[in-house]
Amino acid sequence: MTAAPTRGTPATDPVQATSTSTGPVQRRRRITELVLLFVAWAIGIGANVLIDPEQAMASPGHVYRAAAVLIAGGLVLHAVMWFRAQYADPYILPIVVALNGLGIAMIHRIDLLMDATAATNQVLWTAIGVLAAALVLVFLRDHRRLRRFTYISLVASALLLVLPLLPGLGTEINGARIWISIGGRTFQPGEIAKITLAIFFAGYLSTNRDVILLAGPKIGPVRLPRFRDLAPMFAAWLVSIGVLVLQRDLGTAILFFGLFVAMLYLATGRLSWIVLGLIFVAAGGVVASQTFGHVAARLDAWWHAFDPAIYDAPVGGSRQIVQGIFGLASGGLFGQGLGQGRPDLVSYSNSDMIITAFGEELGLIGLGAILMMFFLLVSRGFRAALGTPDAFGKLLAGGLASIMVIQLFVVIGGVTRVIPLTGLTTPFMSAGGSSLLSNWIIAALLLAISHSARRPVVTGPASDQDIAEFQAHEREEHERAEMLESERAERAERRRARQEAARKEREERKARQAEDERKNATAVPTTDRADDAPKKPAPDDDPDVDEPDLDEPKTEPTNQRPNERKGATS
Repeated sequence: MTAAPTRGTPATDPVQATSTSTGPVQRRRRITELVLLFVAWAIGIGANVLIDPEQAMASPGHVYRAAAVLIAGGLVLHAVMWFRAQYADPYILPIVVALNGLGIAMIHRIDLLMDATAATNQVLWTAIGVLAAALVLVFLRDHRRLRRFTYISLVASALLLVLPLLPGLGTEINGARIWISIGGRTFQPGEIAKITLAIFFAGYLSTNRDVILLAGPKIGPVRLPRFRDLAPMFAAWLVSIGVLVLQRDLGTAILFFGLFVAMLYLATGRLSWIVLGLIFVAAGGVVASQTFGHVAARLDAWWHAFDPAIYDAPVGGSRQIVQGIFGLASGGLFGQGLGQGRPDLVSYSNSDMIITAFGEELGLIGLGAILMMFFLLVSRGFRAALGTPDAFGKLLAGGLASIMVIQLFVVIGGVTRVIPLTGLTTPFMSAGGSSLLSNWIIAALLLAISHSARRPVVTGPASDQDIAEFQAHEREEHERAEMLESERAERAERRRARQEAARKEREERKARQAEDERKNATAVPTTDRADDAPKKPAPDDDPDVDEPDLDEPKTEPTNQRPNERKGATS
């Protein structure tokens, strides 16, 4: 008789396996997802129509293409999850489709003003991103398999970051060498590197978390990990930052460092890492501003944005920031309406500054609604992290959600002058194929992890693959337990050695003090002149010896040697 399913963790016992049938709970989630997809399609396609209703009626080609990709992509992913990830979160996909549709609409709006075709490329990359997400969901049945590629992900990250520096392959655009050119199209490998780095950080921290927490010196209330425990992570961070400084891409460098600090905090739960991260950011900013001219120009444009000399500077000026702020201000509370603003006055308004375009045409309320969708998306990612039983899944989901949080903070902080403008893109909305592709892969990974978090455990015979994974997991846990026990034994031995050395030192100090006291007690007191002159014999009762007359003054010369004085008195 088969036991009833119980909500809990995925099967970790070799006599347990997960159910593949679709029950009422799964159907309810997928139906909820389908209903929300209709809402997302209405938002995305409706925005593309409202941009310019007359042109949409006269030349509906763009609207048809955008609608076809959004509807087909949503249905494909919905079908894949119905059969492969029944317990996946039902809110992630509709939110992503809505944000992607709004981004295509605004890019098309700016294309109409500037006679460009960026929206067509965005629709194409949306289709590629949906296909990549579907492949992730089909072939990644269990996210824990990615843990096997921890160090491979580190090597892949380094290679992806080095590719734009290779002559003949890398392409420099606007002073930044972060693209590679393939077949006349450009691609940014750093967007994929942020995913592989998140996989590496999650795998390494989930394996060495206890060692990082317990080992190492303690300075005040903060226990620092040993260097050898964090050496691979610091190597990954240094390689990433070094390459990105050479590529002159500060935005991605900040993103990678923020991901590094965020995942350390998620693994240890200690705010000291956040404080240290902020200190490193401040120190790095000071050093970079004194070393690199483009960093100093960014800081000047941020700090003195309204200075006429900086505003009119041909390179590194603040015109983009100031025009973006004016665009946000002109939007007011309700905005000027879709298709009624002038976002083309802001440079790169379809990529780096697309938030200002939405703020101008949708106002504070519309922009707040967009930010609320991002908030819901990030919260579902962290919810998947909380519900996942394994440490690797928790850290991976938390790291992927942190990537979106950091990007949003840097983008919105840059356009509002809270922090310097860095050039990062808004997830799912800004023009850029590599960014859109990586964000769709992140969404697919969050869906896969949320499926594992919600999947119930059903008793039954396990397959050979399940048994092999269980045995591998047990070996990893056993090795980690042995490593921790060895670390504890080493610390205890070092503690005993320090205590023994301190005890011996105290005993030696006490012995030296006792010896000094004994020598001082037995020492003979001396005077200044008594050492040179012989002592006079004490007078006795012999009557033949005359007592010296104390009242008679001495006439003995003072410069006479002792032997002469002795001869004179004899």
